[in-house]
Amino acid sequence: MPTPRKVIGSYLSPYVRKVLACLELKELDYEIDPIPPFTGNEAFARLSPLRRVPVLIDEGLVLNDSSVICQYLEDRHPTPSLYPRDIADRARARWLEEYADTRLADGLIWRVFYQRSIRRRVFGEAPDEAVVKQAVEVEIPAALDYLESQLPDDGFIFGALSIADISIASYFRTAAFARYEIDAARWPRSAALVALVLAQPALQKLARYEDCMLRMPLAEQRATLLSAGAPLSSETMGTCAPRPVFPRTS
Repeated sequence: MPTPRKVIGSYLSPYVRKVLACLELKELDYEIDPIPPFTGNEAFARLSPLRRVPVLIDEGLVLNDSSVICQYLEDRHPTPSLYPRDIADRARARWLEEYADTRLADGLIWRVFYQRSIRRRVFGEAPDEAVVKQAVEVEIPAALDYLESQLPDDGFIFGALSIADISIASYFRTAAFARYEIDAARWPRSAALVALVLAQPALQKLARYEDCMLRMPLAEQRATLLSAGAPLSSETMGTCAPRPVFPRTS
């Protein structure tokens, strides 16, 4: 029997969500080891030298970085396509994915979600609200101003759901866990796009598992996910005490 395709990483991670969304939309079977943030053991470190998620293991091939993994899945399983066919549009989609992975992630994930959620729940530390305030009042608005200029009045960015739409929505979904929501009056295109993407059945399926995790302590999340029907791996690499890593930049 072939080894099942495996994803390592938490459902709450926007980087992991991108990969899971691609797998779901392409109707590819997989199992997941939803390790809590920053808890990967030495076996995980051998697979992910930067100690970051997601990791994809597919028929013995080990891949790191969400963008690399999503492109691999597209190349290997091109239908349905999640990248625009037009060369210029495909390049723009990759740019918007990169913008989400860097600019949006810096404010939404590392300065809001990390401070308000990870520091408290994983490390038992109080958030630095000055960092959050700077992000919410200065850095995220600047990022949204640019994003708003790149989006259509309605619908998906390139007419059909693409990696760009998935990437952008993934970061705002995780930021919502830390009480950040887009001001729809100020950035109506961004708010509408995120709502449209997150309403897709594949994202709604993932959201059910995410919601299970949010309600439970870290030690109980795996059992809760299993009860909810998540396709969990039989073993986990999330067995070490949490240790922080540097914010990713790609």
